[in-house]
Amino acid sequence: MNKYVKYIILGIIAVAISSLLFQPKEDTNTFPQRDYAEIIQSGILRAVTEYNSVNYHANGDSMVGFHFELLKAFAENKGLSLEVMPIMSMDERMKGINNGKFDILANDVLITTDRKDSLLYTHPILLGKQILVQRKPFNEKDSNFIHNQLDLAHKTLHIVKGSPHKFRIMNLSNEIGDTIYIKEIDKYGPEQLLAMVAHGDIDYAVCDESIAKSLQNDFPQLHMTTNISFSQFYSWGVSKNNIVLLDTLNTWLEKYTQTRRFKELKKTYHKE
Repeated sequence: MNKYVKYIILGIIAVAISSLLFQPKEDTNTFPQRDYAEIIQSGILRAVTEYNSVNYHANGDSMVGFHFELLKAFAENKGLSLEVMPIMSMDERMKGINNGKFDILANDVLITTDRKDSLLYTHPILLGKQILVQRKPFNEKDSNFIHNQLDLAHKTLHIVKGSPHKFRIMNLSNEIGDTIYIKEIDKYGPEQLLAMVAHGDIDYAVCDESIAKSLQNDFPQLHMTTNISFSQFYSWGVSKNNIVLLDTLNTWLEKYTQTRRFKELKKTYHKE
């Protein structure tokens, strides 16, 4: 199957799953916020993540992924059953956390000040960058190829709707003293954006470095080494009202991230 078609189909499947399983807005009051004691009493930990080749995806009959396996290790340590739902939209994932449908937001959550009023961040889990994705130049005079951040002036960068990449691009626009246009893509995730760049549907996208590196063999025509940001911390998120869950996660993460098992997990999904 053509790789472009493959990733677009994966995106459509993930959107379909989200549409079938995520409750509409009028039902949000049916999910009261649960504190950690109530989670333990129920015996079930509910998490939301993004469906992609790094975080959470199907491999044969099993679900795998960096954040899925990290969640599973935490749930097993606390004697909890794990329920994970993939939702492509960051806005919908945030709604699910804030209305109590989910306990943990478990994907690469960039630690930013704009969401600190609605989200509590765990200790950092990963360090990564935001990078520019574009096609490799045809020749040295290819005018569409971005050589450095200054070349982004008057270009349109595509990002996933609700992504914190928007704020970084806005800051970068101020730094270079010129306009960088932003177009947010609804429903699709970063893998689908990469496929669209590879196929020529769009020229530029911004995504996390980990996603780009996981797909570099699938899309050899893409150039993915121009940094949009410096290295930044990524973590998980919980509701601002769930301080005990946050403290429990932080205590566990401090120990687990020092283990050989975590280092092997990181090596499997995050190429250095």
